[in-house]
Amino acid sequence: MIEPPPPEALPVGVHDDHTHLEPRDLAEGDAFDFADAVRELDLAESVGVVGVVQVGTDLVTSRWSAELADRDHRVLAAVAIHPNDAPALAASGRLDSALETLDALAGRARVRAIGETGLDFYRTDEDGRPAQIEAFEGHIAIAKRHGLALQIHDRDAHDAVLDVLDRVGAPETTVLHCFSGDAAFARRCVDAGYHLSFAGTVTFKNAAYLREALAVVPLDRILVETDAPYLAPHPHRGQRNSPYLIPETLRSMAATLAIDVTELASAVAANAERVYGPW
Repeated sequence: MIEPPPPEALPVGVHDDHTHLEPRDLAEGDAFDFADAVRELDLAESVGVVGVVQVGTDLVTSRWSAELADRDHRVLAAVAIHPNDAPALAASGRLDSALETLDALAGRARVRAIGETGLDFYRTDEDGRPAQIEAFEGHIAIAKRHGLALQIHDRDAHDAVLDVLDRVGAPETTVLHCFSGDAAFARRCVDAGYHLSFAGTVTFKNAAYLREALAVVPLDRILVETDAPYLAPHPHRGQRNSPYLIPETLRSMAATLAIDVTELASAVAANAERVYGPW
């Protein structure tokens, strides 16, 4: 896949709120290899992306994420079972044990978030939704127990996500990762006290609704992410994404908000440290 050239460095160091640097074919039992991730972190740092939240989506990637965070000062980890994997785990009777493993990982010093968890009604049909909700509630409980931020995956499930959070009570710090709603949904999330993290999708030509959503979010609630290796920002849409492309997204966001890049970078840097603690 094509790798875009590095952009101009940011004037203020920022953090990628949500990325996936693990090997694409990582499997249970594999020896952990961090060489490619370190190269990506080095490139990101050269353009002002000084840290990342490396996000697990199953037990093996969660363990890998926690281990990378222990090894590299630029990395904090988030651990979780992806919503789309919850139905199969529940059907096989392994969901509870998976949540217990995540609970143990959550006690590690550089694991600072539980996620990505949440609901995905795009890939999971109605039969699998009760298991997704069960897993989501289990992740919320872990985040609360450890005092960690919660990173939410929400795809075609806006109302249901907020319903669960309202019913069981959200953790003190909650982030809607790769925010995908409109301005009205953004206002609901802001009113609930949540942070909104914007990915390269906010730069897409056909995503005016995301820019309208960004415009209603206070500066102290905005985060920026890649969701790499997916969702490379315009003009690199369809190419391989990586944390070093954060400056492209951030500059587009600053233009949408009609503010200086330095002001936005300073705000999102402060927000990231307030949400996750110091790197």
